[in-house]
Amino acid sequence: MALRRSVGKLGNDLPSFISRSASSLLHSHATSFDNGNIKLHVCRRLIGYKEVREEEKSKLVGNVFSNVASSYDIMNDLMSAGLHRLWKDRLVSKLNPFPGMKHLDVAGGTGDVAFRVLDSIKSVSRRAIEGTLPEVEEETQIYICDINPKMLSVGKKRAADRGLGEERCLNWVEGDAEKLSFEDDSMDGYTIAFGIRNVTHIEKVLSESYRVLKRGGRFLCLELSHVDTPIFKELYDYYSFSVIPAMGELVAGDRESYQYLVESIRRFPSQEKFARMIGDAGFQKVEYENLVGGVVAIHSGLKL
Repeated sequence: MALRRSVGKLGNDLPSFISRSASSLLHSHATSFDNGNIKLHVCRRLIGYKEVREEEKSKLVGNVFSNVASSYDIMNDLMSAGLHRLWKDRLVSKLNPFPGMKHLDVAGGTGDVAFRVLDSIKSVSRRAIEGTLPEVEEETQIYICDINPKMLSVGKKRAADRGLGEERCLNWVEGDAEKLSFEDDSMDGYTIAFGIRNVTHIEKVLSESYRVLKRGGRFLCLELSHVDTPIFKELYDYYSFSVIPAMGELVAGDRESYQYLVESIRRFPSQEKFARMIGDAGFQKVEYENLVGGVVAIHSGLKL
Protein backbone atom coordinates (compact mmCIF):
# COMPACT_ATOMS: atom_id res chain seq x y z
CA MET A 1 0.00 0.00 0.00
CA ALA A 2 1.30 3.40 -0.89
CA LEU A 3 1.56 5.91 1.92
CA ARG A 4 1.56 9.67 1.25
CA ARG A 5 3.58 11.63 3.77
CA SER A 6 4.46 15.23 4.37
CA VAL A 7 7.95 16.49 5.08
CA GLY A 8 8.83 15.59 8.68
CA LYS A 9 11.82 14.60 10.71
CA LEU A 10 14.81 12.99 9.08
CA GLY A 11 14.99 9.23 8.91
CA ASN A 12 18.08 7.21 9.76
CA ASP A 13 19.89 6.34 6.53
CA LEU A 14 22.65 4.20 8.08
CA PRO A 15 21.95 0.51 7.65
CA SER A 16 21.59 -1.25 10.96
CA PHE A 17 22.76 -4.35 9.19
CA ILE A 18 26.29 -2.94 9.01
CA SER A 19 26.47 -2.13 12.71
CA ARG A 20 25.07 -5.53 13.67
CA SER A 21 26.97 -7.59 11.15
CA ALA A 22 30.30 -5.91 10.46
CA SER A 23 31.94 -9.30 10.42
CA SER A 24 30.10 -10.12 7.20
CA LEU A 25 32.16 -7.42 5.49
CA LEU A 26 35.34 -9.35 6.10
CA HIS A 27 34.66 -11.50 3.09
CA SER A 28 33.17 -8.98 0.68
CA HIS A 29 34.34 -6.08 -1.44
CA ALA A 30 32.12 -3.01 -1.12
CA THR A 31 32.15 0.26 -3.00
CA SER A 32 30.43 3.46 -1.94
CA PHE A 33 30.40 7.06 -3.11
CA ASP A 34 29.94 9.89 -0.62
CA ASN A 35 30.14 13.64 -1.27
CA GLY A 36 32.47 13.27 -4.19
CA ASN A 37 34.61 10.57 -2.60
CA ILE A 38 34.66 6.88 -3.24
CA LYS A 39 35.44 4.60 -0.35
CA LEU A 40 36.77 1.17 -1.17
CA HIS A 41 36.25 -1.23 1.71
CA VAL A 42 38.74 -3.96 0.85
CA CYS A 43 37.55 -6.48 3.31
CA ARG A 44 40.02 -8.83 4.75
CA ARG A 45 41.09 -8.29 8.32
CA LEU A 46 41.29 -4.55 7.79
CA ILE A 47 39.03 -2.07 5.99
CA GLY A 48 40.89 0.38 3.75
CA TYR A 49 39.66 3.70 2.32
CA LYS A 50 40.65 5.29 -0.95
CA GLU A 51 39.79 8.95 -1.54
CA VAL A 52 38.93 9.86 -5.12
CA ARG A 53 38.67 13.40 -6.41
CA GLU A 54 35.18 14.74 -7.07
CA GLU A 55 35.76 15.06 -10.80
CA GLU A 56 36.50 11.33 -11.02
CA LYS A 57 33.20 10.23 -9.51
CA SER A 58 31.17 10.47 -12.72
CA LYS A 59 33.73 8.34 -14.54
CA LEU A 60 33.62 5.69 -11.83
CA VAL A 61 29.82 5.65 -11.79
CA GLY A 62 29.90 5.45 -15.59
CA ASN A 63 32.07 2.38 -15.37
CA VAL A 64 29.56 0.76 -13.02
CA PHE A 65 26.69 1.25 -15.45
CA SER A 66 28.76 0.26 -18.46
CA ASN A 67 29.42 -3.00 -16.64
CA VAL A 68 25.76 -3.67 -15.84
CA ALA A 69 24.12 -2.35 -19.03
CA SER A 70 23.71 -5.70 -20.77
CA SER A 71 22.13 -7.34 -17.72
CA TYR A 72 20.28 -4.29 -16.42
CA ASP A 73 16.75 -5.42 -17.31
CA ILE A 74 16.99 -8.95 -16.00
CA MET A 75 18.68 -7.80 -12.80
CA ASN A 76 15.95 -5.21 -12.19
CA ASP A 77 13.36 -7.96 -12.50
CA LEU A 78 15.25 -10.29 -10.21
CA MET A 79 16.15 -7.70 -7.54
CA SER A 80 12.63 -6.28 -7.29
CA ALA A 81 10.69 -9.45 -8.13
CA GLY A 82 9.27 -7.51 -11.07
CA LEU A 83 7.91 -4.72 -8.87
CA HIS A 84 10.00 -2.06 -10.64
CA ARG A 85 7.51 -2.32 -13.51
CA LEU A 86 4.63 -1.35 -11.22
CA TRP A 87 6.68 1.45 -9.66
CA LYS A 88 7.39 2.93 -13.11
CA ASP A 89 3.72 2.58 -14.05
CA ARG A 90 2.87 4.59 -10.94
CA LEU A 91 5.45 7.23 -11.80
CA VAL A 92 3.98 7.74 -15.28
CA SER A 93 0.42 7.79 -13.96
CA LYS A 94 1.40 10.71 -11.71
CA LEU A 95 2.92 12.49 -14.71
CA ASN A 96 -0.40 12.30 -16.54
CA PRO A 97 1.10 12.48 -20.07
CA PHE A 98 -0.86 14.19 -22.83
CA PRO A 99 -0.62 14.33 -26.64
CA GLY A 100 1.65 17.08 -27.90
CA MET A 101 3.72 17.27 -24.72
CA LYS A 102 7.48 17.76 -24.61
CA HIS A 103 8.88 15.37 -22.04
CA LEU A 104 12.41 14.75 -20.76
CA ASP A 105 13.36 11.47 -19.10
CA VAL A 106 16.82 11.71 -17.55
CA ALA A 107 19.02 8.70 -16.75
CA GLY A 108 16.50 6.72 -18.75
CA GLY A 109 18.81 5.07 -21.25
CA THR A 110 17.02 1.72 -21.35
CA GLY A 111 13.77 3.46 -22.34
CA ASP A 112 11.61 1.90 -19.63
CA VAL A 113 9.98 5.16 -18.56
CA ALA A 114 9.93 6.73 -22.03
CA PHE A 115 8.08 3.76 -23.51
CA ARG A 116 5.46 4.03 -20.78
CA VAL A 117 5.05 7.76 -21.42
CA LEU A 118 4.58 7.08 -25.12
CA ASP A 119 2.09 4.27 -24.47
CA SER A 120 0.11 6.54 -22.18
CA ILE A 121 0.03 9.34 -24.77
CA LYS A 122 -1.11 6.95 -27.49
CA SER A 123 -3.82 5.64 -25.18
CA VAL A 124 -5.07 9.21 -24.65
CA SER A 125 -4.81 9.86 -28.38
CA ARG A 126 -7.03 6.91 -29.20
CA ARG A 127 -9.71 8.51 -27.09
CA ALA A 128 -9.19 11.94 -28.62
CA ILE A 129 -11.68 13.54 -30.98
CA GLU A 130 -11.18 12.30 -34.51
CA GLY A 131 -9.56 14.87 -36.75
CA THR A 132 -7.25 16.43 -34.15
CA LEU A 133 -5.08 13.36 -33.57
CA PRO A 134 -2.43 13.50 -36.37
CA GLU A 135 -1.33 17.07 -35.74
CA VAL A 136 -1.15 16.62 -31.96
CA GLU A 137 0.78 13.34 -32.22
CA GLU A 138 3.36 14.97 -34.49
CA GLU A 139 4.01 17.61 -31.84
CA THR A 140 4.75 15.03 -29.14
CA GLN A 141 8.45 14.79 -28.34
CA ILE A 142 9.99 12.49 -25.74
CA TYR A 143 13.68 12.94 -24.99
CA ILE A 144 15.63 10.11 -23.38
CA CYS A 145 18.79 11.56 -21.89
CA ASP A 146 21.55 9.41 -20.42
CA ILE A 147 25.24 10.03 -19.81
CA ASN A 148 26.10 6.41 -20.60
CA PRO A 149 26.16 5.43 -24.30
CA LYS A 150 25.90 1.72 -23.48
CA MET A 151 22.64 2.28 -21.63
CA LEU A 152 21.32 4.28 -24.58
CA SER A 153 22.30 1.45 -26.92
CA VAL A 154 20.25 -0.95 -24.81
CA GLY A 155 17.29 1.43 -25.04
CA LYS A 156 17.54 1.84 -28.81
CA LYS A 157 17.65 -1.93 -29.25
CA ARG A 158 14.62 -2.33 -27.02
CA ALA A 159 12.80 0.34 -29.05
CA ALA A 160 13.57 -1.55 -32.26
CA ASP A 161 12.37 -4.81 -30.70
CA ARG A 162 9.10 -3.06 -29.82
CA GLY A 163 8.67 -1.77 -33.36
CA LEU A 164 9.52 1.76 -32.24
CA GLY A 165 12.85 2.04 -34.02
CA GLU A 166 11.47 4.58 -36.48
CA GLU A 167 9.29 6.41 -33.95
CA ARG A 168 9.99 10.08 -34.66
CA CYS A 169 8.86 11.33 -31.28
CA LEU A 170 11.55 9.33 -29.43
CA ASN A 171 14.83 11.24 -29.22
CA TRP A 172 17.93 9.58 -27.73
CA VAL A 173 20.40 12.06 -26.26
CA GLU A 174 23.76 11.41 -24.63
CA GLY A 175 24.02 14.07 -21.96
CA ASP A 176 24.84 14.98 -18.37
CA ALA A 177 21.97 15.54 -15.92
CA GLU A 178 24.03 18.29 -14.28
CA LYS A 179 24.54 20.18 -17.57
CA LEU A 180 21.53 19.60 -19.80
CA SER A 181 21.68 20.80 -23.40
CA PHE A 182 17.99 21.70 -23.54
CA GLU A 183 16.66 25.26 -23.59
CA ASP A 184 15.08 27.05 -20.65
CA ASP A 185 11.33 26.53 -20.19
CA SER A 186 11.18 23.91 -22.94
CA MET A 187 9.68 20.81 -21.26
CA ASP A 188 6.21 19.98 -19.97
CA GLY A 189 7.48 17.11 -17.83
CA TYR A 190 10.70 15.77 -16.33
CA THR A 191 11.24 12.30 -14.92
CA ILE A 192 14.28 10.59 -13.46
CA ALA A 193 14.01 6.99 -12.26
CA PHE A 194 16.73 5.29 -10.23
CA GLY A 195 19.30 7.79 -11.42
CA ILE A 196 19.60 10.83 -9.19
CA ARG A 197 21.42 9.02 -6.39
CA ASN A 198 24.31 8.33 -8.78
CA VAL A 199 25.07 11.93 -9.72
CA THR A 200 27.89 13.95 -8.19
CA HIS A 201 25.81 17.02 -7.32
CA ILE A 202 22.12 16.41 -6.63
CA GLU A 203 21.52 20.16 -6.28
CA LYS A 204 22.77 20.79 -9.82
CA VAL A 205 20.47 18.13 -11.23
CA LEU A 206 17.48 19.64 -9.45
CA SER A 207 18.45 23.12 -10.63
CA GLU A 208 18.72 21.92 -14.22
CA SER A 209 15.37 20.15 -14.05
CA TYR A 210 13.78 23.37 -12.83
CA ARG A 211 15.47 25.38 -15.58
CA VAL A 212 14.26 23.24 -18.50
CA LEU A 213 10.68 22.86 -17.27
CA LYS A 214 7.97 25.24 -18.44
CA ARG A 215 5.76 27.03 -15.93
CA GLY A 216 3.27 24.43 -14.80
CA GLY A 217 5.70 21.63 -15.61
CA ARG A 218 6.03 18.67 -13.26
CA PHE A 219 9.19 17.14 -11.80
CA LEU A 220 8.97 13.48 -10.81
CA CYS A 221 11.68 11.32 -9.29
CA LEU A 222 11.42 7.60 -8.61
CA GLU A 223 14.23 6.43 -6.37
CA LEU A 224 15.14 3.65 -3.98
CA SER A 225 14.82 5.15 -0.55
CA HIS A 226 14.76 4.43 3.18
CA VAL A 227 12.64 1.95 5.11
CA ASP A 228 11.76 3.08 8.62
CA THR A 229 9.78 0.10 9.94
CA PRO A 230 12.31 -1.66 12.23
CA ILE A 231 11.58 -5.31 11.46
CA PHE A 232 11.10 -4.72 7.75
CA LYS A 233 14.24 -2.57 7.70
CA GLU A 234 16.38 -5.38 9.12
CA LEU A 235 15.07 -7.84 6.54
CA TYR A 236 15.54 -5.30 3.74
CA ASP A 237 19.11 -4.54 4.84
CA TYR A 238 19.97 -8.22 4.94
CA TYR A 239 18.50 -8.75 1.49
CA SER A 240 20.29 -5.69 0.12
CA PHE A 241 23.75 -6.36 1.48
CA SER A 242 23.80 -10.15 1.28
CA VAL A 243 21.48 -11.28 -1.49
CA ILE A 244 21.71 -8.56 -4.16
CA PRO A 245 25.53 -8.53 -4.52
CA ALA A 246 25.56 -12.34 -4.65
CA MET A 247 22.80 -12.21 -7.27
CA GLY A 248 24.84 -9.73 -9.29
CA GLU A 249 27.84 -12.03 -9.17
CA LEU A 250 25.80 -15.07 -10.18
CA VAL A 251 23.73 -13.50 -12.98
CA ALA A 252 25.88 -10.63 -14.23
CA GLY A 253 29.31 -11.79 -13.10
CA ASP A 254 29.77 -8.46 -11.29
CA ARG A 255 29.46 -8.37 -7.52
CA GLU A 256 31.20 -5.02 -7.00
CA SER A 257 28.84 -2.96 -9.19
CA TYR A 258 25.80 -4.28 -7.37
CA GLN A 259 27.47 -3.75 -4.00
CA TYR A 260 27.90 -0.12 -5.04
CA LEU A 261 24.26 0.14 -6.11
CA VAL A 262 23.15 -1.10 -2.68
CA GLU A 263 25.42 1.27 -0.78
CA SER A 264 24.44 4.24 -2.95
CA ILE A 265 20.87 3.80 -1.73
CA ARG A 266 21.92 4.10 1.89
CA ARG A 267 23.92 7.25 1.16
CA PHE A 268 21.00 8.94 -0.58
CA PRO A 269 19.11 11.57 1.48
CA SER A 270 16.03 10.50 3.41
CA GLN A 271 12.62 11.15 1.89
CA GLU A 272 12.10 14.26 4.01
CA LYS A 273 15.53 15.73 3.31
CA PHE A 274 15.26 15.11 -0.43
CA ALA A 275 11.83 16.76 -0.46
CA ARG A 276 13.38 19.85 1.12
CA MET A 277 16.12 19.85 -1.51
CA ILE A 278 13.49 19.83 -4.25
CA GLY A 279 11.77 22.78 -2.60
CA ASP A 280 15.09 24.61 -2.29
CA ALA A 281 15.53 24.24 -6.06
CA GLY A 282 12.39 26.34 -6.55
CA PHE A 283 9.68 23.72 -6.91
CA GLN A 284 6.36 24.14 -5.17
CA LYS A 285 3.72 21.70 -3.94
CA VAL A 286 6.50 19.22 -3.17
CA GLU A 287 5.33 15.86 -1.89
CA TYR A 288 6.39 12.24 -1.90
CA GLU A 289 4.75 8.87 -1.89
CA ASN A 290 6.33 5.84 -0.26
CA LEU A 291 5.87 2.49 -1.97
CA VAL A 292 6.50 -0.87 -0.28
CA GLY A 293 7.14 0.80 3.06
CA GLY A 294 9.76 3.19 1.73
CA VAL A 295 11.80 0.76 -0.35
CA VAL A 296 11.10 3.25 -3.11
CA ALA A 297 9.63 6.74 -3.07
CA ILE A 298 8.19 8.99 -5.76
CA HIS A 299 8.93 12.67 -5.19
CA SER A 300 7.11 15.34 -7.15
CA GLY A 301 7.11 19.10 -7.50
CA LEU A 302 5.66 21.77 -9.75
CA LYS A 303 7.35 24.73 -11.38
CA LEU A 304 4.83 27.54 -10.88
